[in-house]
Amino acid sequence: MQNIVEKFRNIPTTCISDAMEGLNNLNPSIKPLSESYKLAGRAVTVKIPVGDNLAVLKAIRQAKPGDILIVDAKGDTYRAIAGDFVVGMAQTLGIAGLVVDGVIRDIVGIKALKLPVFSRGTTVAASGKAGVGEVNVPISCGGVTVQPGDILVGDADGVVVIPQTIEQEVLKKSLTKLENDQLREANISGNREAVLKHLDQLLSK
Repeated sequence: MQNIVEKFRNIPTTCISDAMEGLNNLNPSIKPLSESYKLAGRAVTVKIPVGDNLAVLKAIRQAKPGDILIVDAKGDTYRAIAGDFVVGMAQTLGIAGLVVDGVIRDIVGIKALKLPVFSRGTTVAASGKAGVGEVNVPISCGGVTVQPGDILVGDADGVVVIPQTIEQEVLKKSLTKLENDQLREANISGNREAVLKHLDQLLSK
């Protein structure tokens, strides 16, 4: 039986966002390095101070294949939380993606790995390894609370967080939204009269 993470993988983030009334979208500045990237997996949360990425390494060591690392780097855009070597190690161990409220470096090397990475951008400066930070604790990332084990889904439009406590409900609503969108597209797009009628209905509300 297809597990719930795989079911979410096939649903656009826009539908999932609508199912949660837009309440669990990461800040829109956190974008994929490539529009083709798509990720879905359970969150391994990482809380770090600005400029110290040792906890990221700990998280890579603890994560299971298929997990997504999500890093609260306080939105810092000066020091990278990882470069291509660190991201390559994560990929080798089966980690399915990286989401960071911060930046990465070695963008050309990371893109060559084709591992879905979502961040606020890139920089040249490395982080230190003083050892401060925590793994698998509640974090705030991109303005959203994330608990360990929550489902993360990301695509070209951004990243949404699906709390474990409501994941079945959100899946059902997301699938209904997707079905309705597809039906509307089939019935209206390309049909002038249908478009005019639909606009009139929206404007009359």
